Amino acid sequence: MALLDRRPSRASAAPPRRTPTPASLLPVPAPGDLPGLALAALGVAVAWCVHLLVPAVPMLTAAVVLGLTAAHLPGAREVVRGTAKAGLSFAGKRLMRVGIVLLGLKLSAGDVLGLGWATVAMVLAVVAATFFGTWWLGRRMGLPGDQPLLIATGYSICGASAIGAMSEVNDSDERDTATSVALVTLCGTLAIAVLPLLQGPLGLDAPEFGRWVGASVHDVGQVVATAQTAGPGALGDAVLVKLMRVALLAPLVAAVALSVRARRRTDGGAAGKRPPLVPLFVAGFLAMVLVRSTGWLPDGALDAAGVGQELLLAAALFGLGSMVDLPRLSRTGGRVAALGLCSWVVVAGVSYAGVLLTA
Repeated sequence: MALLDRRPSRASAAPPRRTPTPASLLPVPAPGDLPGLALAALGVAVAWCVHLLVPAVPMLTAAVVLGLTAAHLPGAREVVRGTAKAGLSFAGKRLMRVGIVLLGLKLSAGDVLGLGWATVAMVLAVVAATFFGTWWLGRRMGLPGDQPLLIATGYSICGASAIGAMSEVNDSDERDTATSVALVTLCGTLAIAVLPLLQGPLGLDAPEFGRWVGASVHDVGQVVATAQTAGPGALGDAVLVKLMRVALLAPLVAAVALSVRARRRTDGGAAGKRPPLVPLFVAGFLAMVLVRSTGWLPDGALDAAGVGQELLLAAALFGLGSMVDLPRLSRTGGRVAALGLCSWVVVAGVSYAGVLLTA
């Protein structure tokens, strides 16, 4: 899968970077990161308040929007681009990794097996069609940098979390990552309002609607907000199907890591700069799935981990939202919006067909 063969190797073009060590992979901020982390914490607190006031708006969605707003408000913009930039970048990268690791505690092997093989096959087909269709279309539309790959990953797997994981293994430009997160978050937010209106016209009962939402909506929080409109039965099926898509994050990232390694080997890049086949945070994600599968963790520990994951991802998404440059985005905004709409139609259409075939 030669996903990355159109660009020069970053191994030779990028400035020297610190060699990762086990200690450097831990989310330990430097003193210069503290202003940005404080701003991210403030953004998380406001996003949490927004969610309490308007439960239909997931906290993660509010965090992205608040980060984007802070990056363009007079006065706040200078802080975001100046003293807070390092800390916001730290949140968007390092805290995102820890949040992805904790995301593994939402999924167990028993959950996947309980879906049934027909539903598992449907989810695999949806992810494959959405990923390759979006990536191919984004390339044909001439979107710059890694945007086609990142948008395809976000739509097919789990929104902003998947984009963060893919950007890490591919060493993507922060602006490409931020743009992709903004698009996927916007479309996922629109799904909260649009999909419930389509349940009746499409003839879906509550469990079918839940599976359709779980297979087609991006972020876990957005899935919950959308599916709960049809009752607890729809919500349960939606979350299970969605977590099955989350489980595919690890193999997809590993496949792209193989492609990156092959490209850099072909381009003569240094062997030491090749990404690991399974990045450390993805291995942590898989380890947490195994821990959850044992059934050893009490409900209180799982609830606490869930809260921690939400807070960490909210801080990361606030950081990523603050990196969106709307004037720059406007130069490719039409193409980005068109790709988002086309990908939305693909994932919703394939998911609907899959639900009907497996009903």
